[in-house]
Amino acid sequence: MYTVTRLIHFCYGHRLLGYAGKCRHPHGHNGKIEITIYRKNLDGLGFVMDFEEIKEKVQRWVDAELDHKMLLNAKDPLAKVLKDMGEPVVLMKGNPTAESIARHIHDYARSRKLPVSRVRLWETVNSFAEYAGD
Repeated sequence: MYTVTRLIHFCYGHRLLGYAGKCRHPHGHNGKIEITIYRKNLDGLGFVMDFEEIKEKVQRWVDAELDHKMLLNAKDPLAKVLKDMGEPVVLMKGNPTAESIARHIHDYARSRKLPVSRVRLWETVNSFAEYAGD
C-alpha cells in the first residue's frame, strides 16, 4: 500500500456546548490537517496522487469553507447572533470537536472521490484527533 500526505494549515474558532472546561467559551486555533491518500498501485507516472490534486480538491475547499470561520454546533444559540452580525459560521451536527472536524474533512474528501485513508487534525502543537473512516 502506498500513501501520500498533504499538510493544510487553517485558522478556526469554535466552542463546545455542554462542556464544563474552558472550551465552552468561544476561542480559536491554528489548526493543521494531515490528509493521507492511499492506493495499492502507483499511476503511470509513479504517483499515488499528485500533491497539486490534493491541494486543488481539499485545500481550496478548506480555505473557502473552514478557514477563519466559527465552527459551531447547529444547536448553539451563538450561531444566530453571529450570522445576524454577518460573521462566517459553519454549523455542525454536534460539537465541533477535533474529532468531528477531522471526520467532516474526511467526508468531504470522500465525496470528491479521493481514496482517503485518514485525516488527522492537529488542534494544538501537542494534540490531534484522527478519523480513518468506517
